[in-house]
Amino acid sequence: MPTETFEFQVEARQLLQMMIHSIYSNKDVFLRELVSNSSDALDKLRLEALRDGALDADVSDLHIEIEADKQDRTLTVRDNGIGMSHDEVVQLIGTIANSGTAKFLKELKEAENAATAEGLIGQFGVGFYSSFMVADEVTLVTRRAGEGQGTRWSSTGEGTYTVETVEDAPQGTSVTLRLKPEDTEDKLYDYTSPWKIRELVKRYSDFITWPIRMAVEPVAPAAAADADRDEATDEAQAPSEPETLNSMKALWARSRDEVTDDEYHELYKHISHDWNDPLEVIRLQAEGTFEYQALLFIPAHAPQDLFMQGYQRGIQLYVKRVFIMDDCEALMPPYLRFVKGVVDAQDLSLNVSREILQQDRQIQLMHRRLAKKVLSTVKDLMSAHPERYATFWQEFGRVVKEGLLSDFDNRDAILGVSSFATTHVAAGEDGKEQPTTLAQYVERMKEGQEHIFYLTGESRQAIENSPHMEAFRAKGIEVLLLTDPVDEVWVDAVPAFDGKQFRSVAKGEVDLGTEEEKKEAETERGKQQEEYAGLLSWMSQQLGDTVKEVRLSSRLTVSPACIVSDAGDVTPALANMYRAMGQPLPETKRILELNPTHALVSGLNRAHTGRAEGAEDAALAEAAELVYGMALLAEGGELSDPSRFVKLMADRLERTL
Repeated sequence: MPTETFEFQVEARQLLQMMIHSIYSNKDVFLRELVSNSSDALDKLRLEALRDGALDADVSDLHIEIEADKQDRTLTVRDNGIGMSHDEVVQLIGTIANSGTAKFLKELKEAENAATAEGLIGQFGVGFYSSFMVADEVTLVTRRAGEGQGTRWSSTGEGTYTVETVEDAPQGTSVTLRLKPEDTEDKLYDYTSPWKIRELVKRYSDFITWPIRMAVEPVAPAAAADADRDEATDEAQAPSEPETLNSMKALWARSRDEVTDDEYHELYKHISHDWNDPLEVIRLQAEGTFEYQALLFIPAHAPQDLFMQGYQRGIQLYVKRVFIMDDCEALMPPYLRFVKGVVDAQDLSLNVSREILQQDRQIQLMHRRLAKKVLSTVKDLMSAHPERYATFWQEFGRVVKEGLLSDFDNRDAILGVSSFATTHVAAGEDGKEQPTTLAQYVERMKEGQEHIFYLTGESRQAIENSPHMEAFRAKGIEVLLLTDPVDEVWVDAVPAFDGKQFRSVAKGEVDLGTEEEKKEAETERGKQQEEYAGLLSWMSQQLGDTVKEVRLSSRLTVSPACIVSDAGDVTPALANMYRAMGQPLPETKRILELNPTHALVSGLNRAHTGRAEGAEDAALAEAAELVYGMALLAEGGELSDPSRFVKLMADRLERTL
């Protein structure tokens, strides 16, 4: 059959050159990637054979085979799994761009060190190409189960690759590496050495549920330095029966004291394709009428695509150790979609589908139990390992808060593991927040304080500089500083924490201070209300197209004015979010509050009081418009007519010179 030659795209060539020149600090992991791919292919074939009785595929002895040829310096990893069609080879192997190469390269260039670079490899799913770190040429031969013809893909990792159809390919996939010369200084070892292969399989792939076989004579116990000498003797003898290199023990079915942390970490990396160790390992075993085991992992870093549509969740479903599906959405709520792991149920059907899972009562019970277990584990981290909790919240807090809008049963638990930036604790010297929990906030509340106060905004700096904060800062009342987009939504949906209601400092009336202070303020406010009644009425009429009301403020100490919403109104930021999603809300007028102690406001009042009764004063009307515009800008709002505002401001400044 004819051989087709294709050119790699520019980004693909760049990536391959980086692979060849080693952006990995540990080249050994190439074998883990190849074995992991083979394991996935075997899982998929067994599942497809269970669901499709007419599938023409041999599933009698599913396994992974490693074959090393010391003389030709080749290493082959072979499986008899699902295999790939010609089109799949071209799409999945021939074009690295499907793995998000351009974004990967951008992130890679910004990586600060080799460890960061390695972490990116797994996130972008380009592990297959790690083969080019240790090989001068990579050849892949594959045939999809049920099809008659196979496909060969080959490349040296330079500018091109070839694809051709082959007639005699066995079911499954084999990847053959023509290995580079050994160079221990560059951490490039002899990957045809049986002891090295054993070591790598034991270290990275011992938990794989399929047998990993290698047809060589077992190496007698000896120091690693003597292993190569023993191999020369082994090669002169005929190979024995293939040796199974891995234990094939499901880690989730073994007791905790039988499994090392390294074994857990390798299973996590196999499932998640992440190159970093997990932040936390969670074990769960449910017994009784419905039995299942779960082994879950909280990653140490949020993946790049966590908030992208179509993000693949990481829970694998098994039934009696038989792999059923990847990305089992029904087992974990969306706000915990970053959790990776395995759930092995005893009483589900092997033919269960995603649609059936959504309605299955047992799955729903597992869903609730798993969510509670993850949240309780995070709660334990808060008290026992505060540094690890801080890492968790920095990476995943934004997505966990989504649960406040969807998981009403666990709302209190989510609030209990949440933490927020606050005026009580300044940001660190490195700019990172030092968040506080709601329990800590409530414990610090002033005597007589009834609410948990908060303010939303785009950044900490913008919130701290907001006029709405002035009275709270003056009285030393702590305010939560909420800067995530989801904060705009959940604060209106969640009624309270520990009996204390959440209240925005930019909504409604503000009534601070002790009872005695409130009485004194009420007397003073009565006098001010009488003094400013005319101005307030006139400005309410003058600005009636844009504001609901003009009133005196009790929250301002420095600024002349601010704009607030009624207690039940939607904030402008939330209205903009709905508008961006194609769900515009009706326009809501807001309230302009004036600071009666500010010279500008008192001057405006004198000018209004001193004008002739019924006289129209254009300059006074412009001043009122400017006060409203300044208040809008101070909270980060947008002017409806910026050019008019600038002209009015310029004219006013000119008169003062």
